Amino acid sequence: MAGVLRENARDLERELDWLARVLDARLKSYFGREAPRPGGLELPPPPHLADSRSPWAEFLREHDVQPAIRLILVLALVPHVRPQLLDVLWIRNEATQRGFTELGGVQSAAHGGFVPTGETAAFLLAGDDLDARFEVMRLFDGDQLLARHGVLHLQPSVDGAGGAGGAEPLLGRALAIAPEHLHRFTTGAAPRPAFSSEFPARLIRTELSFGDLVLPASTLEQLEEIKSWVLHGEVLLGAWGMRHKLRPGFTCLFHGPPGTGKTLTACLLGKHCGCDVYKIDLSRIVSKYIGETEKNLARIFDLAEHRRWILFFDEADALFGKRTRVDDAHDRFANQEISFLLQRIEEFDGVVILASNFKANIDDAFVRRFQSVVQFAAPRQPERLRLWREAFSKKARLEDRLDLARVAERYELTGGTIMNVVRYASLMALRRGGETILLDDVEEGIRRELLKEGRAA
Repeated sequence: MAGVLRENARDLERELDWLARVLDARLKSYFGREAPRPGGLELPPPPHLADSRSPWAEFLREHDVQPAIRLILVLALVPHVRPQLLDVLWIRNEATQRGFTELGGVQSAAHGGFVPTGETAAFLLAGDDLDARFEVMRLFDGDQLLARHGVLHLQPSVDGAGGAGGAEPLLGRALAIAPEHLHRFTTGAAPRPAFSSEFPARLIRTELSFGDLVLPASTLEQLEEIKSWVLHGEVLLGAWGMRHKLRPGFTCLFHGPPGTGKTLTACLLGKHCGCDVYKIDLSRIVSKYIGETEKNLARIFDLAEHRRWILFFDEADALFGKRTRVDDAHDRFANQEISFLLQRIEEFDGVVILASNFKANIDDAFVRRFQSVVQFAAPRQPERLRLWREAFSKKARLEDRLDLARVAERYELTGGTIMNVVRYASLMALRRGGETILLDDVEEGIRRELLKEGRAA
């Protein structure tokens, strides 16, 4: 990490020096005695970072960032890394006794320095040339790199006043760089959001590997498609030119009884592909108030956009269940929630995994649009035997009477249930002060689990 910090600091130092030279050239050209030349400012060449391995340099190469966009990004970084660089723009217009409008900039309550706006970027890149100014405005469009990858946007004023009639000028808004990109360009690592009412999702992980996953070969084969999308989907959409033919994300359904490995599999997919997996807390998403569920979901999808996250909706029936016949206003709005979900998932560029105990509970409109539907069946006898054999601690010793093959054949249990039994039997051994797992404890643990499930032991 220290090496990454040094590399980013070195490269950004050169970028800031480049911005300072651009700023100096523009101010001299604009306020100098000589008449400004027509057309936008011819930028001094940016630093050559082709051989650098800093996150900043890798981003520039990955997206083939052109000088104008590169300058806007550096300008947006200045308040976070060297705010005094823009103090020169606090120039007072003697005629109006206020700042120069064309320099842009705002000042916030929490930051005493010059916060650059779109107007500041337009001044540096275009001066008072309208053609060049319009080209700068185009750089903030939704189909351009800054917005398309969620790197930077023009932040409206906090009070929302926006001038007469709310018509706040587009370039009058502050340059707001996305938090994850700010951290990537500075510390080299994106921050992970904490669980809160604003972000009701938890990061889930596992210390296990795919080798520990006990599933039928057909299920494992289906999981390979999801792995392939996460690892190669961007190449398929970009380099292979399929972006206009395929939607950007991947949605799949995991269905099967509880304890069959759906959550573990989601964690393993993220671990294998280098993606964070966030489990959505549906109790904080679904609201009885009209419109609140959509707002809660929108916050999660907006934050997850362009982050290569896997969003995992466990017990998804509560949110993605079948639409009902419209008998009253509540039914109509419930159906609107499902339609909203369908739209957001189709627009989302990451991976969404829905988990349900029963496939039939999920609305058909979702199922038709899934790229993959993976069944997690209850384990058969050979799979149960492997689960039993791999479940106990290496320090544990099984008593001679405990025949795992017989236990696996006699009791049809899922992996999650088996682990509950192993926990109980292991705790009983520790309570006795020993390391021996007794058959009686295993059978008692099984009896308790079967009673929980409403089955006879």
